[in-house]
Amino acid sequence: MCGIVGFTSFNQVLPTLLKGLEKLEYRGYDSAGVYVNDGDQGDYLVKETGRVADLERATEDKNIRGTSGIAHTRWATHGGVSVENAHPHASEDGRFYLAHNGVIENYDELRDTYLQGVKLHSQTDTEVAVQLIDKFAKEENLSAVDAFKKMIALLDGNSAYAFLLMDRQEPGVMYTAKKKSPLLIGVSDQGNVVTSDAAAMLDVTHDFIELMDDEVAIVEKDKVTLFNAQGEPITRLPFHLDIDAAETDKGVYPYYMLKEVDEQAIVTRTLSQYYFDDENNIQNIDTKIIDAMKAADRLYIVAAGTSYHAGLVGKRYFEQWAKIPTEVHISSEFAYDQPMLSQKPFFIFLSQSGETADSREVLDNITKQGYPTLTIANVMNSTLTREADFALPLLAGPEIAVASTKAYTAQISVEAILAHAIGHSELDLKLELAKVAVEMQVIIDQKEDFKAIAESALSGQRSAFYIGRGLDAAVAVEAALKLKEISYIQTEGFAAGELKHGTISLIEEGTPVFALLTQAKTAGLVRGEIAQVAARGANTIVIATKELAKAGDAYILPEVNELLMPLLEVIPAQLIAYYATLDRGLDVDRPRNLAKSVTVQ
Repeated sequence: MCGIVGFTSFNQVLPTLLKGLEKLEYRGYDSAGVYVNDGDQGDYLVKETGRVADLERATEDKNIRGTSGIAHTRWATHGGVSVENAHPHASEDGRFYLAHNGVIENYDELRDTYLQGVKLHSQTDTEVAVQLIDKFAKEENLSAVDAFKKMIALLDGNSAYAFLLMDRQEPGVMYTAKKKSPLLIGVSDQGNVVTSDAAAMLDVTHDFIELMDDEVAIVEKDKVTLFNAQGEPITRLPFHLDIDAAETDKGVYPYYMLKEVDEQAIVTRTLSQYYFDDENNIQNIDTKIIDAMKAADRLYIVAAGTSYHAGLVGKRYFEQWAKIPTEVHISSEFAYDQPMLSQKPFFIFLSQSGETADSREVLDNITKQGYPTLTIANVMNSTLTREADFALPLLAGPEIAVASTKAYTAQISVEAILAHAIGHSELDLKLELAKVAVEMQVIIDQKEDFKAIAESALSGQRSAFYIGRGLDAAVAVEAALKLKEISYIQTEGFAAGELKHGTISLIEEGTPVFALLTQAKTAGLVRGEIAQVAARGANTIVIATKELAKAGDAYILPEVNELLMPLLEVIPAQLIAYYATLDRGLDVDRPRNLAKSVTVQ
């Protein structure tokens, strides 16, 4: 979610650094900062909350000059939105400057163990890291790179990071390292760059060296020195990024789906900012919507495909937080077989495109009957948003891949916000969604884990299953859809308790069975059902929360509020589907027989 750019050059770097930050700003940042070193005459650190434009204005009258610098755009994780918490962070004596993406899991322990007596100026894990570097350099007489490496060696194994470090004593040198968070080194005749997103520095170069996990690099204006995890120098040739106009929208991604999976943390943040004000009050939801829903005796969610699956999750929010009985219906069925309705129904239509023909048929019928309607869609001014009484945006940005990803999690988020607005639950939903966004990014940065799972569990397989109970069962059907629609692996998703009522007959030696396990109330039951299929030869792949995990589980999810776990647990399923499809040599974005917007019934 945060963005890093660095440039060591033969020319002035500030304009390029600021322009690079501007290209990353679409991600929705809340503060930005830049450090530039002039070598002979001094150095400059400028940080501001707000937009990159605010940072630009803050630098205008400072006559900042220098041929090396680093810059960062931050989305608040540790500590609130403030100048003090913005990056880059400086060591106590002003020697080292550090920009960082990711989360240092054990920063509290490191602070308490090593930094007694050191005055910290922020609440961030990043400042702990830069103070450690300074401490080791001074007290142990280590070089900058060795102090940097020692700090990294102390990080918890679960920590994710992309670091970019400068030492004012070596003004033309940048030090960088990464784990579970993207970072590229760009090479050019103008100098060399470091960036978390190649698109930010395409004005400088199209040639990039990919930095791998646990590697460290020393980047100077005329050379790059790369070390592996064992500290041995290695050589890696740059790749050329040739982007034409047709590929611009997906940037450096090979497929739109992967880009859109990566954007889910950003979208969650955007929704939180849009629907909550600074005092955590609901905004941008018309009070007429809330009043109409409160007046209803039953909610009817109508949708198709992935949107229908999002509705299955939303049902729990409306019933638990808003205390309104809720039904979820497939639009193509409802349109021609309308069930008996309650006395005061309220209809919610979920759609990515806002043009789904089956849902529009239902909307037309319901409108004629005079019932109130709300559309939640990603494309405002679409048919469903225009024709409903009310509309709320998903704010997910264009979703181009046929397999919906970010629209699904956006729909769940908006349903949660809406249920919270009606019911005024005691949960601090704005804070909880912020935690979700952070942990989404942690999962997204672990792509290699899901690539390995997909290749080991699904290579050569013709069928697979997703199981779970409660909210996990709701996510299981979406997980199954993701896998089958793009990889063409026949996949079923269903409530785990139904295994013994027929489906277990399909289990054969090696059949992949993915089990989602995030709900404490039913965890023991699901463990029993996992054992049942394992006893019949299934290859069980368990995705569980840390609290419910056991040895041998394939992936451990970060902890968030239990009701919001669907927002996290679907991401492994999306990435497993993506890598299973790549493994089969198929087009991820354009699966056969499918279209993005279904406008026929």
